[in-house]
Amino acid sequence: MTLIDTEQFTVRRVSEDNNSPAANNVPGSLPLPLPPGGHFIGGSFVPGSSTHLIDVVDPTTEQVIASVQAGTAADVDVAVEAAVAAQKSWGATTPKERSEVLNLIANIVEANREAFEIIESANTGKPRTVAEDDVSSTIDTFRFMAGASRTLTSMAGGDYATGHTSVILREPVGVVGVITPWNYPLLMAAWKIAPILAAGNSIVLKPSEQTPLSTLKLAELLAGRIPDGILNVVTGQGRTVGQRLSEHPDVALVALTGSVVSGQAVAETAAKSVKRVHLELGGKAPVVVFPDADLRAAAAGVRNAGYWNAGQDCGAACRVLVHESVAAEFTEHLVREVSTLVVGAPGAGDDVEIGPMISRPHFERVKESLADAKAAGLQVAIGGSALEGPGYFIEPTVISNVPAGAHVATHEIFGPVVTVETFSSTEEAITRANESPYGLSASVWTRDSSLSLSVPKKLDFGTVWVNSHLVLACEVPWGGFKGSGYGRDLSLYALDDYSRTKHVMINHGA
Repeated sequence: MTLIDTEQFTVRRVSEDNNSPAANNVPGSLPLPLPPGGHFIGGSFVPGSSTHLIDVVDPTTEQVIASVQAGTAADVDVAVEAAVAAQKSWGATTPKERSEVLNLIANIVEANREAFEIIESANTGKPRTVAEDDVSSTIDTFRFMAGASRTLTSMAGGDYATGHTSVILREPVGVVGVITPWNYPLLMAAWKIAPILAAGNSIVLKPSEQTPLSTLKLAELLAGRIPDGILNVVTGQGRTVGQRLSEHPDVALVALTGSVVSGQAVAETAAKSVKRVHLELGGKAPVVVFPDADLRAAAAGVRNAGYWNAGQDCGAACRVLVHESVAAEFTEHLVREVSTLVVGAPGAGDDVEIGPMISRPHFERVKESLADAKAAGLQVAIGGSALEGPGYFIEPTVISNVPAGAHVATHEIFGPVVTVETFSSTEEAITRANESPYGLSASVWTRDSSLSLSVPKKLDFGTVWVNSHLVLACEVPWGGFKGSGYGRDLSLYALDDYSRTKHVMINHGA
């Protein structure tokens, strides 16, 4: 197998003598439309109780582009109070009324699409295509939940005990605390906000302190357009704002998308008040390639799903398990595919596909993982290094001939790094795939109809694709097993998670 020269990767940057938004690594033709400062509580922006601020950094330039409030427990208390007051009337609305609000939110996002794309790219370094997809998916999420909220069904009322008629009611849980991650700030907020509001709950949301801008922009645009207090946003650190949300007695449920460590902390704190928890955590998705698979298609699939959003995706196709008889051929196809990826700033061209890591600390963690792999003697087929700054860019990387149990193949790197291992039998492939501590997603690549039906049933993952990877739709659930958490985003199952059922039994003879 011929390995491709890793020196081919360079960061395409925007010309420094251009003062347009593209020169600031932002797609579009508008200046950066920053939201107001402060927390969004009770329908308006209010100052926090602390004077401390958190800098928001553009990861393509390493420059501070904004500062937001470092929220306190007192700020959370004020927001929860507003959410409690608003939920009483919001929870009493009809599904039709809530559906109209969700459709309004979708319309507002769509009308301000370019502003959201600009903010998201500036705050995260996302290429134009990724930012556009995030906004489109956000709109679709709100539209889907607007319709889904009107189609919920429950067990039929009837006489299940002699002389008694039973009715099943579906109720809101109350106030939901939401903690969203930095990799998809706007979209993950939508995945939580839409079903939570659809079910009649109110929200206090803490965005990642690294990427709060698009969520604050959403709040700004919704102010005065939706009922005050049903959506509140408090910015700040997880150890302060997230901790208070998890322990607050008036928060009925905490929903988090984030790391396993964050999920463990939330679950531990929430357990003290026996509140419900909805966790979507990490992943290390195995891609099982059988010898009869279309190897070119599988390699192209990994190119798209392994490096989307610079690999900063919990469902990324980052761990290939390929049959030993076709491993060399598959790896050659994959390396060729990866060699065509364009790394750069968002405004450097429509063909840019790989942006930076989100922050300096995360950049250093990915570099450390690559250094550990090299120190262990693993073979880097392409990439394997950081690119010269400014910006937190990592070369798209393939590590081949990875032995079973290697740390780089079993632990989440969350960067543009794909590992390739081999297996010799179907049983071994299933066993090795399931050895992961995560259980979010996986894919199977084969032309064998029997394998396409039998193998997914044996894989311990919440989503298993066959001959594709990282294809999502609002109609189907997203969520994992094991270390990847519990609860489901998207689909009608999300509405189940954010509601509670009540049984009312009426005695005929009373």
